[in-house]
Amino acid sequence: MKALRVIISGGGTGGHIFPALSIADKLKETNPETEILFVGAEGRMEMEKVPAAGYRIIGLPVAGLQRKLSLSNLALPLKILRSLRMAGKIIDDFRPDIAVGVGGYASAPLLWCASRKKIPTLIQEQNGYAGLTNKILGRRAGKICVAYEGMERFFPADRIVMTGNPIRSDIVPGTPEMKAEAMEYYGLDPGKKHIFVVGGSLGSRTLNESMKKWITDGCPGGEDVEVLWQCGKYYKESVDRFAAEAGEKMRFIHHSDFIRRMDLAYAMADVVISRSGASSVSELCAAGKAVIFVPSPNVAEDHQTCNAMALVRKDAAMMVTDAEAPEKLMKTACGLLRDEERCRVMERNISVLARRDAAGRIVSEIYLLCSKN
Repeated sequence: MKALRVIISGGGTGGHIFPALSIADKLKETNPETEILFVGAEGRMEMEKVPAAGYRIIGLPVAGLQRKLSLSNLALPLKILRSLRMAGKIIDDFRPDIAVGVGGYASAPLLWCASRKKIPTLIQEQNGYAGLTNKILGRRAGKICVAYEGMERFFPADRIVMTGNPIRSDIVPGTPEMKAEAMEYYGLDPGKKHIFVVGGSLGSRTLNESMKKWITDGCPGGEDVEVLWQCGKYYKESVDRFAAEAGEKMRFIHHSDFIRRMDLAYAMADVVISRSGASSVSELCAAGKAVIFVPSPNVAEDHQTCNAMALVRKDAAMMVTDAEAPEKLMKTACGLLRDEERCRVMERNISVLARRDAAGRIVSEIYLLCSKN
């Protein structure tokens, strides 16, 4: 495969950034001479995570529209105009063969400018309900790579390709060896059952409050259970204070702001509790885990519920609503832990939905688009 010049744009959350990095890694694996430039939004997570992964990134001043009345909305038109000018210059300077959008408002000015300059564009929609940015960009995109069925509601059917969502290459079904390594790495007791609570890259207030209530109540149903709890960097300080006050009640609860070895965290878990962002869903399919989803209500078009229900309907996951979580979540999780047959059924069903070569499929579509120009 020939070396390409590729711009990858988007970000805002780990759900956009990690698939983007997976695509970049696969492009480099296909041809190490390929040149990749990321374009993100100033001040957002991608400006830290992308350089840490070894790639160059340029930030645009673009910002999203605040759904509540906010003075920041008044500055939005100027930020968009400035971002469009910067995007045009980036494209002229870098001269890409193709522009790839992974969602998030940072991708809008870049891909809009690329299509105006007759550069091929491809977008990757991670969710079962398309985001506004991708719905607009999809009208001009050469290909739209998706992970869920029924996306003809949002995009031209003849340009949709079912690829699945790219995930980190180390997320695989856990082996006994991985589980043993995970127990040592996280300091866990192999004789206990284990729940992994993960609220996404930034953490989840609802999952954290659900955990606090369960611990305060004495961890009912949690006899012989250990919990690995990713609380998120925004909530780490308050959870630290809670843990100090809880004292002995936290004996079998291990909390952290960020989990760096997700492969081991999944491998050790008998049950996972998670938000249902697209990347989380795809990783849990690849890991083959029994999971209880708690969709975030604070996302556009309630797309996390769409993501979760796509698995619930296939008996590949369970779901507890955000509103019900403080009262029901940990009770449901402990009940599932005791029902080993139910866990096995869910693990089998979710594993069938895994698409482990999504990044490779997307890279193939990138080369196909480039070959037509």
